[in-house]
Amino acid sequence: MSKTVDLNADVGESFGAWKMGNDAALMPFLTSANIACGFHAGDPRTIARTVALAVKHGVAIGAHPGLPDLVGFGRRNMAITEEEAYQLVLYQSGAMRAFAHAAGSRLHHVKAHGALYNMAASDPQLSRGIVRAVQALGDQVAIVVLSGSETERVAREAGLTVSCEVFADRRYQDNGLLVPRTDPRALITDEQESIDQVIAMVTQGSCISVSGRTISVRADTICLHGDQDGALVFAQALRAALARQSIAPRAFP
Repeated sequence: MSKTVDLNADVGESFGAWKMGNDAALMPFLTSANIACGFHAGDPRTIARTVALAVKHGVAIGAHPGLPDLVGFGRRNMAITEEEAYQLVLYQSGAMRAFAHAAGSRLHHVKAHGALYNMAASDPQLSRGIVRAVQALGDQVAIVVLSGSETERVAREAGLTVSCEVFADRRYQDNGLLVPRTDPRALITDEQESIDQVIAMVTQGSCISVSGRTISVRADTICLHGDQDGALVFAQALRAALARQSIAPRAFP
């Protein structure tokens, strides 16, 4: 196969007795995992279990730091400063790195979660806070960013290893940002439509926005939402569709 692409998912999002997703079933179909760090979801026991699953299946371990909002699952905007973004991301990612090291592995990347990710995508100050935290981690830790976002620009200027992310099940605005979840058009629920979007993004570097415009994207890594209904079936179908296009799944970079 001549082309490769990373397949990631947000995992480890259970908390205490509350369960979300089926990480054990989904993990074998991934090449990298973004593991919740305890602020928007997750807890120490869940982190340890999810890291162990990633190690077992040879999946690259990523920190998935979010806003301190368990009730809102980190999807509600909060007014935070650049310095607060730096501290939130460094604190959570440092904990994830400790769990990875304890399991005999390493922290491969950092990907901000939910509202923090989306706010930073158009906010250079929040992006600088996140980027500074990844720089402070050292160890060649990479950063996952929304393709074409402010976070990508700031991270590249800082010299970080950058992986541009696209979404299998999300629709895009004309400016390349994701359609907000408050918009009923935000999620793609049809499996074939999601697969067609992914293939176009990987092979052509483009996708169609909600208004019908063709927008350019860079697809280094594809996000599969593990908390969606049918996530496992979709992951299997997507892997098969990529294979038909001679595209092999492999962790970046």
